[in-house]
Formats: sequence, structure tokens, C-alpha cells
Amino acid sequence: MCSHRGSSGILLVIWALLTVCLSQGTQQAVGPGRQAGISATTGIFRDATTDAGIDFVHFNGMSGERYLCEMMGPGGAMFDYDNDGDLDLYLIQGRMLGPGKTLSDAVFPVSDSKPLIDRLYRNDLQTDEGGGRRLRFTDVTEESGIRSPGYGMGVATGDFDNDGWIDLYVTNFGPNQMFRNNGDGTFTDVTGTTGTNDLRWSVSAAFLDYDRDGRLDLYVGNYVDFSFSNHKRCFSFSDAAGGSALEYCDPSQYEPLPESLFRNRGDGTFEDVSHEAGIARESNGALGVSTADFNGDGWIDIYVANDKRPNHLWINQRDGSFRNEALLAGCAVSGEGFSESSMGVDAGDYDNDGDEDLFMTHMSLNEKNTLYVNQGKASFKDASYPSGLALPSIPFTGFGTAFLDYDNDGRLDLLAVNGHVKNVEALARAKDPYPLHQTNQLFRNLGKGRFQEVTGAAGAVFKLSEVSRGAAFGDVDNDGDTDLLVFNNNGRARLLTNQAGSDKHWVGLRLVGRPSGQDMLGARVEVVLSEGRTLWRRVRSDGSYASANDPRVLAGLGYADRVEAVRVYWPGGRAEEWKEVPVNAYSVLVQGGGTRLSVPPQRR
Repeated sequence: MCSHRGSSGILLVIWALLTVCLSQGTQQAVGPGRQAGISATTGIFRDATTDAGIDFVHFNGMSGERYLCEMMGPGGAMFDYDNDGDLDLYLIQGRMLGPGKTLSDAVFPVSDSKPLIDRLYRNDLQTDEGGGRRLRFTDVTEESGIRSPGYGMGVATGDFDNDGWIDLYVTNFGPNQMFRNNGDGTFTDVTGTTGTNDLRWSVSAAFLDYDRDGRLDLYVGNYVDFSFSNHKRCFSFSDAAGGSALEYCDPSQYEPLPESLFRNRGDGTFEDVSHEAGIARESNGALGVSTADFNGDGWIDIYVANDKRPNHLWINQRDGSFRNEALLAGCAVSGEGFSESSMGVDAGDYDNDGDEDLFMTHMSLNEKNTLYVNQGKASFKDASYPSGLALPSIPFTGFGTAFLDYDNDGRLDLLAVNGHVKNVEALARAKDPYPLHQTNQLFRNLGKGRFQEVTGAAGAVFKLSEVSRGAAFGDVDNDGDTDLLVFNNNGRARLLTNQAGSDKHWVGLRLVGRPSGQDMLGARVEVVLSEGRTLWRRVRSDGSYASANDPRVLAGLGYADRVEAVRVYWPGGRAEEWKEVPVNAYSVLVQGGGTRLSVPPQRR
């Protein structure tokens, strides 16, 4: 979350400070949700929050004590809980924090009369005869049966019991919860019966089939051993009057917690195999997680973004165990040899060469966001500076992030949502009541390993200066481009609908297994285009920060109007091909329904 290490060069520091000063000069926000310089131009994304009926406001329970946990949430999810073909929303809520504290002690009062609980919004998408779409969400929390009394952090989504309905795992500062989807619009808390409770402070989690038995297992990333009883008091450079001020402590003040891995037994219960699998062997303070086959052997690996300590690359040993190979693979620390404050992370094949690359968000000033290019078989190179992603990120503290093809040109772009964790000095001196807010950033993939920041064209909503944390990604209106849901700390959640991808072609795929039609997380997809280009995508709901994403594959085709073939490499080792997959539509591909292909030995 924070670093006091010096930067790698005086010129870089000067550049960063100048950029910070310039950016702060345009940030007019003076509290949660205040707008800065909103224009009438729609841009790439449009803020559809109010029109869609989403009225959720996060409450972080801060009372002035500077508890570390109040700065780290929230996340949330885009997922189709009712199987009607469109994405619903799950939003994580906070609580009042601290022994004896009540709502009257809150620095920012609760903004509405709704109970402080997580919220489930059903997507009631309407489509007219002309193809027009109208987004409308309904709060169905009460009838869903979801009761979430904890202090929420994040969520993972996946069908753990293979009944065809997506379940929820909610992480908390405190006991986590597993909610089983009953298939009738309701959920049941099965934390106790499944054996998936974790009493420690968890942030990100992910469902994955690491042992290729057809059942989703569960990884849980635990952070640091903070509690109200061991809360430390730390101080910043100065307050608005020029003296020292109470500040959030550096996470290195607390011991990191070990990660957890739960193996799905297939009978509705899980077994904690953290020690046997080796996952609990190293503890570095996990914040983000992305699961993918990084070395191309056909088995799912786990990459963990750790805060201020080296990151983990858990390579699947194909015998139920994992080995951390991040240092040898070149993705434990930066290219300069420094541990960075990794928060958000995503894996994606941004250069379309057939392997999964990595991107993660970091702390401002002393760090930059990092792009690791996979050179094959999980050998990574830090390409942050030559890619053009490093310098624009230095003034910002990033959290939620993802590779997404916002313009459907076939190249994966990048988005990072930002918000500081310590007071921004200029804002504090201006007596801003919430001096942590920053604007978010969008980067376009130019090809040949280069990115260009296009935040200025991203839309009026990108002029908002807020304290953003989680972000979920998916096609919420089913129009063939990627939308996003941003979760703000102590502020409104914001649904941003994509306005830029509709003029290009695309193919949408939902990859499911038999017999129940569960999403096959971890499947890799090769989209072969008519002009000989190949796009690589994967089925995943993890990545970003404390959030869960649309598991469908959405591949932008640019101006290519047909697909030669779609090849799917299933998690269990089988490969199949489909011909004549329709363009500009979503198709469901069922395992076993395509033409069987031979699989290279390294993928078996």
C-alpha cells in the first residue's frame, strides 16, 4: 500500500512532483463524490449509474482513528446470478469501525437510510424491436436472503457445486462468507458446512480448478495481522496547519498473513490444503490475485500481488502442490530490483503471442504501475517504461485494473482506477475533508508493445476525483463491448457504459461444461480471423482488485467481419474447434460439442 523507498532517479522525482502539482490543480473535489470539471461530452464511457437505478453509496466507518482496514475496500462483482443472460451486480459495504464506536462517531455521516449491508442488484435489461437497450437495475437484496454482517472487502464468483448457478464468496475484515445460489433468486449462507470460513483479514479471492478434476477450488488472499487491539498510531509530514497529523500506518508495521487454498471435495465441502500445497509457505501480504496458465503446460497457476513485499508466482506442480517461482521468472520485483506496493493485478495476452502477460497497479511517486511481458513459459520482463505505461502512472495510487479491449480493435487496452491511501499534501493544506481522491486512467494499446494514455477522451466521468478501489468488468448491456463498475471508498459506485466499441465487429462466447452448464474458468480461447490474425483470450472471473468479472469471453475483431475458427483449450486438457461462429452475437460453446483436436504435449 505504501512505500518510503527513494525513486530510481532525481529527474523522475522532479517529473512526478510537477505532474502531481499540475493534476492537483485541476482536482476540485472537496469530499466524497464531488465532481471536477464535468463537461457535456460523452466520450468513450458514459456514467449510467443514476439512469440505471443504482443508488449504492459505500460507507467505510472511519472515525478519525486511522484504522488501516478502512482504506482498503471495497470491491464487488458483475455476474449473472439468475441465468437470464445479463449481468447483475454485487456491491460490498462497510460498517462502523472500532470498539464502542457508533454511527454518531463517523467522520462522514451515512448518506441514506438503507441498512449497511452488501447489496445485490438484478439487471432488468430491456431491448426494443429496433435493438435499442435500456438498462435498469432493481435492488433485490432483501428477497435474495443474503445477510452480510461483516466489514466487507471483496468477492469471488464461481459455480462451486456444478449446478449451473453462480455462487458467491465474500471476503471481509473478519470472517468470510460462502453463499450458495439456490437457483430461485435466493442464496444460502453455507460457510460453515462448506468449511470455507477464514477468520483473518482477506481481500481478494478466486475460484479455480487447480487439480483439473472438474470442480472449482478456492484461493483466498489474506493481507496483514491488523486488529483494533494492535492498532498503531502513525503520523504524516504535516496537517493543514503545518504540524504533524495522525496518518494511516505503513502495512509493513504489521505481520503479513499466509494465503489459503481450499480444495473442492465434490460433496459440497472443501478441504484446507494451504500447507500441503505449499501456498502457506510464504506470507507477503496478498491484495490482488490472477489465475492463469502462465507457463503453457495446461495447468492453472496463481499470481499474487503483494503489498510492499515480493509478489508470488505459484507454479502448479501438477501433483496438488505449488512452487513460488516469481523471482526466477522475473516477476517478483520490478526491473530495477525493488519490491513494489502491488494492489490490483490482471493477466491477459496484450501482444497476442499466445501467453499471459501481467499488469499491476502500485503506489504513487516512488513507484510506477508495472507491465510484465511473458516471453514464453513464464519468463517475464519488466516492460513498464518502453510500453509507455510507467511515467503516466507515477502521480497515482492504483487499485482495480484490467486488460480490456474497449474499442474492439483486437488489442487489449488497460484501465486503472486510483485513490491515495495517505493524505495528499496539497489537498490536506486546502482543508479538503477527504484528501485522498484522484482521477482514473485509460490506456490504449497501440500495438508493437506500446500504450498511449487516452484518459482525456474517456468521458466526463473520468474527470471525477474520487477514492476508487475495486473495479469489475463485463458487457452489462449485451451490446458487444466492455463496460465497467467502479467501487469507490466512502463514495458512490459508478457504472460506466462503453460508447466506443459498437462500430467494430466482435464475437462473444460463453464456455460451459457438462452436464450442468457451469462456466469453465481457466479455459483458453484461440480466435482465428479470416486475414490470418489470431487472438488469445481466457475464461476468468478473477483479476482486478477485490472484484469479480464477467466470465464470458468478448473478443473485438476490428473490421474483420467473420471468424475462421474458435479453438478452446479446456481446463482438463481437451481441445476442440468450432467453425462458423457468428459475429456480433453471443454464442454458448459446450464442452464436447466441438471437433476434437490434438493437444501439444506441453498442454496435457
